[in-house]
Amino acid sequence: MPHFYAECTDNIRREADLPALFDKVNHALAETGIFPLAGIRSRAIWLDTWQMADGKQNYAFVHMTLKIGHGRSLESRQQVGEMLFILIKDHFAALMAKRYLALSFTMEELDPVLNYKQNNVHALFSKD
Repeated sequence: MPHFYAECTDNIRREADLPALFDKVNHALAETGIFPLAGIRSRAIWLDTWQMADGKQNYAFVHMTLKIGHGRSLESRQQVGEMLFILIKDHFAALMAKRYLALSFTMEELDPVLNYKQNNVHALFSKD
């Protein structure tokens, strides 16, 4: 972990430049030093059907979620959350200046027991 999800309305697919956002997010998460590099993942979920507000404009939204493993302090989670939301707002600033766009971000801490995974990528980045 962490896993970063971006749920985006399809009407901004070209302008959203999610590969660039994911590059920024992954590097920023790695630089915190609190997440294992091999566990960092970002992905897009494109929405082709949605309605927003009164439906009378060409509205768009991006809802982002960062799912992290259990055990980080509230202070470190807040620091990461605030840092990422600044990065997100920066990334979408030009697009927001041109159109109606809603941005939202949340962080979820996964259950410490009911969380199952297997990953052999970590060995690639181990310092052994």
